[in-house]
Amino acid sequence: MLGALCTYGALLLLTQIPRLLPDNLDRQMRGLHRFASGYSWRVLFLLSVFAGVGEELLFRGALQGWLNVHTNATTAVLAASVLFGLVHYASFTYFVIATCLGLVFGLTYVITDSILLVMVWHGVYDMIALYFLLRYPQWFGIRIRPND
Repeated sequence: MLGALCTYGALLLLTQIPRLLPDNLDRQMRGLHRFASGYSWRVLFLLSVFAGVGEELLFRGALQGWLNVHTNATTAVLAASVLFGLVHYASFTYFVIATCLGLVFGLTYVITDSILLVMVWHGVYDMIALYFLLRYPQWFGIRIRPND
């Protein structure tokens, strides 16, 4: 849980550095906020768990594992991370952030050899991200009107 919180905090801080990333995330965050605010916390929890388990089985367990056997660990981590970023593509900046997150998960998997750890980390990360997006939308430039 600490890893997920630190990862989320670090990525959130990176997005606040002027001109570091080529575009802002306002449009993506508004869309994600609209999507997430339509569901109960129970559903969002389940989505986070399923994303953590499913995506890590696919990207770290299957893809990175297969590439590691046929190439090397560096190529496996990089390729799986870029594909993870591409699957989450909503803008170039969102792609960069997702790719960086994929690198963190991929390296953690290489270092610990624990797919369970990476699954839990990913699921908790998603839950933290949804919590802050819904609880503090103003952090992401989202203005809530009284009728929303």
